Amino acid sequence: MTVPGGRWIQHWDPEDETFWKETGEPIARRNLFFSVLSEHIGFSVWTMWSVLVLFMGPEYGLTPADKFLLTSVVTLVGAVVRVPYTFAVAVFGGRNWTVVSAGLLLVPTVAAFTVMEPGTSFSTFLLIGLLAGIGGGNFASSMTNINAFFPLRRKGWALGLNAGGGNIGVPVIQLVALAIIGASGGPRVLLGIYIPLILVAALLAARFMDNLASVRNDTGAARDAARDPHTWIMSVLYIGTFGSFIGYSFAFGQVLQTQFGRTPLQAAYLTFIGPLLGSLIRPLGGRLADRFGGARITLGNFVAMAAATAVLVAASVAKSLALFVAVFVVLFVLSGLGNGSTFKMIPGIFQNKALARGLTGEEAVAYGRRLSGASMGLIGAVGALGGVAINLAFRQSFLSLGSGTGAFVAFLAYYAVCFAVTWAVYLRRPAVRVPDGPADPTGAQDRLGYARV
Repeated sequence: MTVPGGRWIQHWDPEDETFWKETGEPIARRNLFFSVLSEHIGFSVWTMWSVLVLFMGPEYGLTPADKFLLTSVVTLVGAVVRVPYTFAVAVFGGRNWTVVSAGLLLVPTVAAFTVMEPGTSFSTFLLIGLLAGIGGGNFASSMTNINAFFPLRRKGWALGLNAGGGNIGVPVIQLVALAIIGASGGPRVLLGIYIPLILVAALLAARFMDNLASVRNDTGAARDAARDPHTWIMSVLYIGTFGSFIGYSFAFGQVLQTQFGRTPLQAAYLTFIGPLLGSLIRPLGGRLADRFGGARITLGNFVAMAAATAVLVAASVAKSLALFVAVFVVLFVLSGLGNGSTFKMIPGIFQNKALARGLTGEEAVAYGRRLSGASMGLIGAVGALGGVAINLAFRQSFLSLGSGTGAFVAFLAYYAVCFAVTWAVYLRRPAVRVPDGPADPTGAQDRLGYARV
């Protein structure tokens, strides 16, 4: 059933097996596909400055510190706008906001196309970088929207696929840039390619996506999620996973140029590999979390990330390019795996809280879905700030030490903190038990009697 002014679905109950098989699944998959498309282009626009700075040679008059500051500003705005983008789904509807947010990507793309030439002031580039940050907001609205479409038992896979498909916009724009550099093209050619793609994404979202009436005007959910300590605990963990992914995506090429003397073309040949593999593996992180529990996968992942970072410190000190690139790619893969597992934890945490409050059936599912959807936007926003910290850490490390070694030591310490938090909060004590009562018809409980986190 629809209402005037847009495509609105009035009844949506994905936890009902019959409804899901007969009606819900094809609709949810269709919305997931076009949400991924829009989010994918949003990530490309957000991270385009990680590519553009490689084009900006001495004639642009920018130092390495200037470039790290520029990418830090872009990352910062992308993190901040995730908060209002999360609210926008409840206010305007998932389909409607996807159309608007996709169309808004034209602003930074056209602006960058206009000013990208030697002689443009650094302050102008900073301003245009601020505009590009809006591409980072698409992730928050997309994840909040898709979270409402899928049942709890499928959220790890769906959210992992949604986020992974968006994240892959990072290596795609880097690959397109590599082709342009190889063909002796310029940054304006790269920007020109994305202008029609943005229009196509907005039109397809308008034609094929839907709004869910059940999530409309529930802006109070964000306030309730902000009051819950688990929102901020998970934000700490997400800084370690997604913050690493987006921060390294912006910084990898610049580190290769600054520390190892790679040319733009040589750097471009290497920079896309890590983000590509990290994006592709994110759905696997969600699926593993569906099966074994997100907290267990996340804990082991932070151990592996710390080990990889320790090797990076050694490679940086030894100035071994081959080892440095190989381990950096491994770190990208681990950050992608952790992205999937940490986001799977969120619905399970709030489902457990609902069951612990004595809620059952659809009431428990609605409570968990409401708070988990709102918290995802906030967690995504705080997590993206990790990308800002990474670029600023690299900037300071190069200014102080002439290499990225100091930054990697700081990252190693943070992964140790994330390990300790994951173990202490989500694994040291037994998961929240479900009160005695009738069997859970939603499938939210695992065979041990509690929702898997």
